[in-house]
Amino acid sequence: MVKKNKKTSERTESLMRIVVGIVSGIILGVWRYLIYAFSIINFFVALFSNKRIKEVASLSEVWNTQTYTFLKYMTFVTNERPFPFSSLKKNLSKFN
Repeated sequence: MVKKNKKTSERTESLMRIVVGIVSGIILGVWRYLIYAFSIINFFVALFSNKRIKEVASLSEVWNTQTYTFLKYMTFVTNERPFPFSSLKKNLSKFN
């Protein structure tokens, strides 16, 4: 990020957090309920077949990573914008 006027850029970034919070919050909120549904399905599949669905676990990790990135941005830890204002971040952990 180019540093023109730090006070102005911090103010602009602070105001941008409102837009990012609303848009990303809605997307992550809808995604959360899909993860809940997939997790319940994965639970029963694991219970009866003794195997987890790797794709559901991987999708859950993508959601975890994006939510973590969103929370870091909204709590002013970083100025790196979350999805969909930037690309999806690399997963923090992997399926094991």
